[in-house]
Amino acid sequence: MTPPAGALLVLLAAAPEVRTVEPPGWWPGHSLNPVRLLLRGRYLAGARLEAGEGLTATRVTVNEAGTSLFADVAIDQGAPPGARALRVVTAGGRAAASFELMAPLPRAGRFQGLSPDDVIYLLMPDRFANGDPRNDDPAEARGLLDRAKTRYYHGGDLRGVIQRLPYLKELGVTALWLNPWYENVDHLNEREQYEAGPVTDYHGYGATDFYAVDEHLGDLGQLRELVDAAHAHGIKVVQDQVANHTGPYHPWVRDRPTPTWYNGMPAGHGAAPGHLKNTWQTWTLMDPHAVPALQRETLDGWFIDILPDLNQDDEEVARYLIQNSLWWIGVTGLDAVRQDTLPYAPRRFWRDWTAALRREYPSLRVVGELFDGNPALVAFFQGGRARFDGVDSGIDTLFDFPLYFAVRRTFLEGKPVRELAVTLGHDHLYERPEELVTFLGLHDVSRFMGEGGATPEGMKLAYTFLFTTRGIPLVYYGDEIGMPGGGDPDNRRDFPGGWPGDARDAFSPAGRTASEQDMWTHVQGLARLRATTPALRRGQLRQLAVSDTTYAYARVHQGQRALVLLNTGTAPAEVEVEVGVLGIPDGTVLAGALGAGTATVGGGTVRLRAPARAGAVWLGATSGGGR
Repeated sequence: MTPPAGALLVLLAAAPEVRTVEPPGWWPGHSLNPVRLLLRGRYLAGARLEAGEGLTATRVTVNEAGTSLFADVAIDQGAPPGARALRVVTAGGRAAASFELMAPLPRAGRFQGLSPDDVIYLLMPDRFANGDPRNDDPAEARGLLDRAKTRYYHGGDLRGVIQRLPYLKELGVTALWLNPWYENVDHLNEREQYEAGPVTDYHGYGATDFYAVDEHLGDLGQLRELVDAAHAHGIKVVQDQVANHTGPYHPWVRDRPTPTWYNGMPAGHGAAPGHLKNTWQTWTLMDPHAVPALQRETLDGWFIDILPDLNQDDEEVARYLIQNSLWWIGVTGLDAVRQDTLPYAPRRFWRDWTAALRREYPSLRVVGELFDGNPALVAFFQGGRARFDGVDSGIDTLFDFPLYFAVRRTFLEGKPVRELAVTLGHDHLYERPEELVTFLGLHDVSRFMGEGGATPEGMKLAYTFLFTTRGIPLVYYGDEIGMPGGGDPDNRRDFPGGWPGDARDAFSPAGRTASEQDMWTHVQGLARLRATTPALRRGQLRQLAVSDTTYAYARVHQGQRALVLLNTGTAPAEVEVEVGVLGIPDGTVLAGALGAGTATVGGGTVRLRAPARAGAVWLGATSGGGR
């Protein structure tokens, strides 16, 4: 709405005020130059921007409310790092704003990417470990800490993660994915009332400031320390980013930087057609017959009818999100990005976003979340080739939700184990199936041991499959000890021992129950076996034999062969499989792993044996080092 003439005169006469500059700094020599700045404040109407040494400001625009100023700021190639003064000048006066030219981080040991050589560990910082009680109830957001309430902050933080890095190293973790660390708190969310009372966005997915670390978790200095410490332990860091939406209390919701910054309005987005996100119609995005209106039900709505939907078709929004991703990567040195709710933003945006990341950080990798069991839909979003819409998303890989559902049905519900083989038979749909992230649980689903039908034997068998099949395995915090938990938020319980005064410390063997220690040892053993067996990380998957209760397969890598037998039955199983096709000659003695005995090849076959409700692994080599 355009202000009345009298009000406009007042706005023009008032001295400008600048509250924030986003991004707060950038790098000379960066592949993205100029950088598009967003200055937020008051009385910015009619402003021009004067830049400091080594900077040139152009394309200045201000929204009608006079609260958002956009400007392209070009950075001279040889400009030295340091603080720069920006000056906003209007008819009413001038205001200073700070901006920093930053020295780039050394590339060695940073921006490494992900590969099948990795084991990912997902943790929710607020629920993992409290390393710094001073930030439990910060002055910026009082009254949001209460461990007795499932949707309040519990006190876990970045310092706690730093302190537990040796634990992760010992387990065999090589990559650490943290839920979003954006600032999330402005108010208690009065729109959602649960049995526990008002809720917070402790989980990180309701950002109120995309350029700040949440006060409950720490600050940017501690985040940088965490990334450096993780790298020193040989552990990569994955940032959870959210480009689809903001939190309901982001300042933009009441004061949009542009008229089209969001899809839908705070009032009516749940009732107006096309403004309530239809998460069940994601399939329309890969449907060449779907009309645009049908797809908009998925692309333009507010997620769970609460989270305001960013409009990536707005040029300023798209540029803001791309720069924000580049900024976090550049200021921390992290290695990969997990992108939340991938299908709910246009694929052409992902194409441009990934291209910008790849130009500056060629080795960095992106993992996209598409919560769907249809392998054709998941494959449609993996980059590597243009689809019918002419778009190559550029997304490196995705979470293997189709295989997750098969894992749950097999090892929890007792469905035939052949469902695993059938699901893997769809790998021809993917550009790079070996890079899919495989898992048996994460923060959006009930924990494995919280489901009906769950047993420690079933979970161990599921882990054996996860660490020996193709893909990049992921462990959800607490699942390495078989932690129970139902649906959200019960699946986000505090890790035992992460808080001073906890009754026990499951970070150490002495604090674990016998069952927890057995699970932990099993997961650690699988991680070590995978780390020392190239075939289990990078080998071609060959399906050998499958029945209702047994599944035999091989991983083939150069001169190494790994054979696996899974037995979901209640009695020991023996399966004879052909291995001549794998290049394993007669007389080869396959060494058993994970408690399996040796097996000898004869007549082009070998007999494999596995105990009831267990898996077994054998390792061997070809005489000639063939495929």
